[in-house]
Amino acid sequence: MQFTTPVSIQWLASFIGAELVGETSGMVTGINEIHKVEPGDVVFVDHPKYYDKCLHSAATYIIINKKTDVPRGKALLVHAQPFEAYQQIVRHFRPFVKATGLISETARIREGSYIAPGVFIGNHVEVGINCFIHPNVTILDHCIIGDNVIIQSGTVIGSDAFYYNSKKDRAVWYKKMESCGRVIIGNDAEIGASCTIDRGVSHDTVIGEGSKLDNQVHIGHDTVIGRNCLIAAQVGIAGAVTLKDGVILWGQVGVSKTLTIGENAVIMAQSGVPGDVEGGKAYWGSPITPAKEKMRELVWVKRLPELWDRVMNKK
Repeated sequence: MQFTTPVSIQWLASFIGAELVGETSGMVTGINEIHKVEPGDVVFVDHPKYYDKCLHSAATYIIINKKTDVPRGKALLVHAQPFEAYQQIVRHFRPFVKATGLISETARIREGSYIAPGVFIGNHVEVGINCFIHPNVTILDHCIIGDNVIIQSGTVIGSDAFYYNSKKDRAVWYKKMESCGRVIIGNDAEIGASCTIDRGVSHDTVIGEGSKLDNQVHIGHDTVIGRNCLIAAQVGIAGAVTLKDGVILWGQVGVSKTLTIGENAVIMAQSGVPGDVEGGKAYWGSPITPAKEKMRELVWVKRLPELWDRVMNKK
């Protein structure tokens, strides 16, 4: 999330009650979690396992629970509870505002767009020209819908990320991280019925221009789907995934988190994607392998009884 106006690192340290170490004169431009940080961002870390990753990430400011060497040009905000400090910042810069009607007065709906009865549109939502939003669609705060977008009935855009701070030394193991990101849907995209597209934890979930989603598709937080992708029914995509342009996912494909699927890759139905995928090929299976290889494997599997009989008859 980018702040509307940058704030001084000194103000931020004072706001969360942290000790400031290192660069003390900079301006903070936003807050992000580790997968999406950019220069000027503040990020938090509360486990030694991730200290090095955060300290050497693109983030300029790190909320941390231990003093350590400060990389050049960066600052540490030393705080006993970095996660709680992160939550405090999110709630300040993106506070919850109660809805007072089905369509917020702060929403911007441009000319030619049809909003059917029963649609909910939250605070600061933008809807482009010539969109068709079917009944009972929910578009939550700060989401952006491009031009000529179709969203079918029952879909939810901008639900909270499934993202938790995990600590097993406390009574509540999983504490919810406040979601302050957005969903951005590009021009000429189509979203099927009963889809769920989670907002980013602190950045954006993006559906690219011209991409089409079938019914009952789930898109996890901070996932970026490229242009002209095709996603069939009951596909589930975890958080912080990147689909390059032209990717096709057929029905019931499952995609694990923080991976990239290359341009024009095709993943056949009911496949499982555990890691990065090279573009320009078709894949099948769980875990996936190139479809031609999988077909050859199946041919040999079917021949196993015949081969077994041959071996036994030779004895």
